[in-house]
Amino acid sequence: MASSLTLQSTLKLKSGTAIPRLGFGVWDSPSHLTTQSCLSALKTGYRHIDTAQVYGNEVEVGKAVRECGLKREDVFVTSKVLTPDNDDEATYKKVLESVKKIDGEDGYLDLMLIHNSTAGPEGVKMMWQAMEKLHSEGRLKAIGVSNFGVGTIDRMKEYAQVWPPMVNQLELHPWLQQREVVSYCQKNGMVVEAYCPLVRNQKAEDPVLSGIAKEHSKTTAQILLRYCLQKDWVPLPKSDNADRIAQNADVYGFELSKEDMAKLDEQNTDGNGSLVVAVSNE
Repeated sequence: MASSLTLQSTLKLKSGTAIPRLGFGVWDSPSHLTTQSCLSALKTGYRHIDTAQVYGNEVEVGKAVRECGLKREDVFVTSKVLTPDNDDEATYKKVLESVKKIDGEDGYLDLMLIHNSTAGPEGVKMMWQAMEKLHSEGRLKAIGVSNFGVGTIDRMKEYAQVWPPMVNQLELHPWLQQREVVSYCQKNGMVVEAYCPLVRNQKAEDPVLSGIAKEHSKTTAQILLRYCLQKDWVPLPKSDNADRIAQNADVYGFELSKEDMAKLDEQNTDGNGSLVVAVSNE
C-alpha cells in the first residue's frame, strides 16, 4: 500500500536483491562535490546511489560508501556502461573496472545497467554477456538496462541467459510516462526506475503541479517524487544541496489521492510540446 511506504521501503528484484524504492542520483554532480553530496544523502537515510561510467564520479561515490559508517551491504550502488570495448574480454574488463573503482579489487556492485542501446544490437549483446559473466561470479548482484524500449528488450531473448533484465531505468515523470514500455516492464517483472523525476525543475511553476503541492503544503519536487513512488517507479532525484537532499527524502508523511494522481497522469505528452525528449520504444 502506498500509505505504508517509508524511506526504508524496498522492491524485490528477480535476482532476490532488495532495491531501495528511493535512490540518489549523481548525474552532472561535479566530482569535487559528489562525495559530500552522497554522504549527505546517506546521513539523511538514502540507501541507494546511482552513478555511471560516463558521469566521471564513480571513485567519489565509492569514497562516500567507504566513509559513511554504514556496512557495505546496507548501501545499494548502481553504475552503468555505455559502450563495449574492442572484444568480449576487453568489455568484461571495462565493466569490472566500475566495480573496482567503487568497491575495490574484491568488491561488488548491487546493480549494473547498459546505459542505452545506441551501441547497436551487437554492442548490446557484448555488454550484456560481459555483465552476465560478472553476475555469475558475484561481482554484480543484479543486471539491467536503461533507456531500452520494448523491441530492444525483446531482441535480447535471442542470446540472453538472464532475461528479462532486472531493471529498466527511464526518464519518467507526469509529462513523460512512456506507458507502453513501463507496462511491458512491469508485466515482465522488471523494476522501473525513474531518472529526472523532477523534470530538471522545468515544471516548478506548472499550475496543476503547484496546485497539488499547495494543497498538501509540500514542494513541487516532493509531489513529483511521491507520484513516482505511488506509480511503483524508483525515482532517482539529484541534488548537491544538503537541505534539498533532505527535503527530497521527506515524501512519506502524506499520500496523493486518486484525484491527484489522475490530474498528474493527464499531463502526459510523452515529450510532445514539453521540454524533454521521449525515449523511443524500439
